[in-house]
Parts: sequence; structure tokens; C-alpha cells
Amino acid sequence: MDVRIGLIFLLFLLSCNMSDREQKVYASPRGYDLKEPVRYRVRESMQEISGMELFPDEHKIMAINDEEGHIYQLDVLAKEPYPHFKFAKNGDYEDICHTDSGWFVLKSNGSLFEVHGLFTDSVYSDHHKMPKTGKKEFETTYYDSARNSIVMICKNCEDDKRLGVTSAYRFDLATRTFDTTAIYKFNNQEIARLAGSDMRFFKPSAAAIHPIEKRLYIIASVNGLLVISDLQGHVQEAYNLKHRLFLQPEGLAFAPNGDMYISNEGGYDGTANILKFTYKSK
Repeated sequence: MDVRIGLIFLLFLLSCNMSDREQKVYASPRGYDLKEPVRYRVRESMQEISGMELFPDEHKIMAINDEEGHIYQLDVLAKEPYPHFKFAKNGDYEDICHTDSGWFVLKSNGSLFEVHGLFTDSVYSDHHKMPKTGKKEFETTYYDSARNSIVMICKNCEDDKRLGVTSAYRFDLATRTFDTTAIYKFNNQEIARLAGSDMRFFKPSAAAIHPIEKRLYIIASVNGLLVISDLQGHVQEAYNLKHRLFLQPEGLAFAPNGDMYISNEGGYDGTANILKFTYKSK
């Protein structure tokens, strides 16, 4: 009798889970079809790809993995090992950012490494330590040319949890200093409402400004979301991502024509890849 009750309970849980999945809506932002990417596999050295920048196209993608102090130069069609450049000792590196002032790499604690001499035999970096205190974790950074700044978005900052927000901080490229207060905050409840989910915390893993729309696109791997906002942090759209396609999305970049590239870490679920989504302008 106990076994039968256990089986009935298990079937009930499975049916609830299937019902939840059926209720989740999978759509695409205007100009893209998130169901139809071009897939590129990446070599073994980049199974932990955690950030990338097109420089200037898919045959020259600058990328990092989250364990080594190296910047790799990827070609999606390459059959040879990727060229790479050591800028710092090994650590937890999460994103890479190209600005008019040069190249910067984000560490998970919010520090930025300004890379000098890239593409040469004399690569080194300057370490800019974030002054924000308390528990903090970052995976996302992007260049905002209008602000002449690098913007970093919290993944897990203790100040945000009790307020139900996700904060963004600025690194001023003119002064090479960090702002001590957030430049804007995302409303987590608004993101959950737009996505039709019961998400409690928003945990961004990559972001980039769309070159044509001039809006901010944000990938959140933990949440399984693509979120779009204006450049002041006002959320406009949110889209659920299918896990079978977006296994662990950690990188986001755009080509000048609006084509969108999203990289997935390999992790335990498969092989790392880069997905290309062609942009069809309005």
C-alpha cells in the first residue's frame, strides 16, 4: 500500500512539473528567431568560455575562460589551436570588454584588469580593485560609449537581496575610478512579471548594447532568460530560453549589423558552443 501511495505521489509531482513547463512561453525578440541559430563548436581549450567580444567578426572573437588569465583569439571555423595571450595569473575571470581605451577583463569580485600589449609578446595588465565592500559577485560587464564607462552588473550582491533589485556599477574610463553607488537598479519583480515566472533573484551572466537598437541585451544563465532594457535600467522585455539550446549561456556579443552571438559553456551537459542569431532589421 505504501509503495502505491509513493508512486501516485511521484506521478503527481511529475505531472505538476510538466504542467509548469507547458505554461512557460518561449518567444523571440523582434528581429531574431531564438529557435534557429547557426551553431559553432569551440575547441577543448574553451569549454569554460565565460565572456567574448567580436573583433571585428566571427573569425576574430576575443574570449576568456573562467579559470585562466589568458585571452584567446577564436575563429569559429579554425581547426588549429587558438592563439592566446597571458595577461594575469589564473583566477575566476568572467567577462571581457573592448573600449575606445583598450581591453578590460572582469574578475568575479568586481575587479577590472586593464590589458596592455594585446596581440604582442609583451602582454601585461593593470589591476583596478573595486572599492565596494561586502559580499559581491559579478559575471557581466559592457562598454557604454555615451558614458565613457564600463558598466558591471551584480550577479549576487548582498545589498540587493533584501531590496529585490539587481544593481549596476560604473567604472569611469576618464578617471580610471569606480563609482561608489549604483548607477541604476533592475526591478526583479518586473523582470519576473514580463517573463511569466516566479523568479526571486535576477542573476545576469552577460550583456551588450545592441549596435542598431541602442538597447541593452542581458543573458541570465541561472534564470534561463534574455532580458532587454534601456540604458538607464528600465526593463522592457524578457524572454525564456530553452535549456536544450542554451545549456549554460555565459557570453553575449553583437556584430555591427545586429547579428547576435551567445556562447554556452560545456559544463556537465555537453560541448561548449557559440550560437549565431541573424538579425532582420525592422
